[in-house]
Amino acid sequence: MVDLYLGLGSNLGHREMLLRRSVEILAERIGSLKSLSAFYETEPWGFSSVHPFLNAVVVLRTVKSPEDVLRITQQVERELGRNEKSVGGHYADRPIDIDLLMYGSEVVEMDFDWDGRVVHLSLPHPLMHVRRFVMEPLAEVAPDVLHPVLKKTFREILESLPLS
Repeated sequence: MVDLYLGLGSNLGHREMLLRRSVEILAERIGSLKSLSAFYETEPWGFSSVHPFLNAVVVLRTVKSPEDVLRITQQVERELGRNEKSVGGHYADRPIDIDLLMYGSEVVEMDFDWDGRVVHLSLPHPLMHVRRFVMEPLAEVAPDVLHPVLKKTFREILESLPLS
């Protein structure tokens, strides 16, 4: 069993309901719920929108592989109304976003075939440490967990980030 850290976000529709429903489905399909952060309202990151986000972090205990987890999270996003993924750093409003943040303390760089296209998975998430909307809920649920690449705790990373 490994602790799986997932970042959740929603800025369209009934945001809180979408976050709560995603947690329920993820716990059913991936593994048992270990912890769930509070919900944080944040401004969009990487694009402009009049719709603020609700963000949270969920920690699940799982035996599923990172590839299986990615497939499941993508399916859950589709089921909850997300039809387009962010590509090439171009972000947009979305009813749900589920990001794989960390898979235990493993460092993962892998490419795999997904229905005829190559998908790359990088863990820990390569941008998590610069995103306050990720680090704040992450430091709430796991303040003393060590980032396996940066060798800093989530609390230390959060404290190093600007307030805005």
